[in-house]
Amino acid sequence: MNNVFLSPIRLLAGLVLSCLAVWGAGAQAQDLVLYTSQPNADAQSTVDAFNKAHPDIKVEWVRDGTTQLMARLEAELSAGAPKPDVLLIADSVTLASLKARGLLQPYLSPGRSAYDPALYDAQGYYYGTKLITTGIAYNTRAAVKPLSWLDLARPELKGQVTMPSPLYSGAALIHLATLTGDARLGWRYYEQLKANGASAQGGNGGVLTAIASGTKPYGVLVDYMAIREKAKGAPVEFVFPTEGVSMVTEPVAILKSARHAQAARQFVDFVLSRPGQELVSRQGYVPALADVPVPEGFPPRTQIKLLAFDADSALRNAERDKQQFGTLFGAK
Repeated sequence: MNNVFLSPIRLLAGLVLSCLAVWGAGAQAQDLVLYTSQPNADAQSTVDAFNKAHPDIKVEWVRDGTTQLMARLEAELSAGAPKPDVLLIADSVTLASLKARGLLQPYLSPGRSAYDPALYDAQGYYYGTKLITTGIAYNTRAAVKPLSWLDLARPELKGQVTMPSPLYSGAALIHLATLTGDARLGWRYYEQLKANGASAQGGNGGVLTAIASGTKPYGVLVDYMAIREKAKGAPVEFVFPTEGVSMVTEPVAILKSARHAQAARQFVDFVLSRPGQELVSRQGYVPALADVPVPEGFPPRTQIKLLAFDADSALRNAERDKQQFGTLFGAK
């Protein structure tokens, strides 16, 4: 008798547990893990805007410099447990490296047709989301108002110039590859900077602090940091040098190991959408989508001259370039 009555109960319990398991798997499938090198405030506003568009997707995000995030990912890969589903990091060279190693998965986002093909991987492995240029910043109390990259090597600026280190910053590494690949500048230019007492330090944040305080009144800096600080009243001016500027595109990519690939594809679609690109402009960056207006403080997009850049060449030469820079300026 007991067995007769218990078997339906056990059956019902099994059905309930099965339903709960299916529901739980569905809920988990809507989670998303993001690794990003965006500043904290920008990362939070990006996640908030995405959540507004997709309230059913919970986002866990980790923020650090590109180099540090890649070190973290490498450790996870070595342990056989990579955590991120999607990357939103500084530069295309890093993602080209991950693609070459078979660590990314392609996704042909419908939004790609609105973009310049130069801003995304043709196979859909990664997509540029903004244009972050590197130019010259200076303290407004400084005697010289530089207009050219060569101005930073002028004798009257001796010992007064600082720059981010490509051993730390992905944007600085791309800047190094861009300028050394330019026939008018090359490694000769960096040798001139060193001879003129220029110094290299960690990231762009330290460079901005030095310029704003006047301890190093001239520097190599990403555009948005200087323009934001100027808007806040800091004595900082930004210059797009006459030769042109280097650029990173803060690309987005999906890991091959992504546990929540569908949510990752929705994230890619969002950052490439017009609302996503309008958010980029509100955050103070030049949007990758050409018909979205640039933020206040920037010149018209047509007046921003971009220097030529070959991501594949930069990837091949990255270690050599870092070693040569470290030998010249010291490993910082």
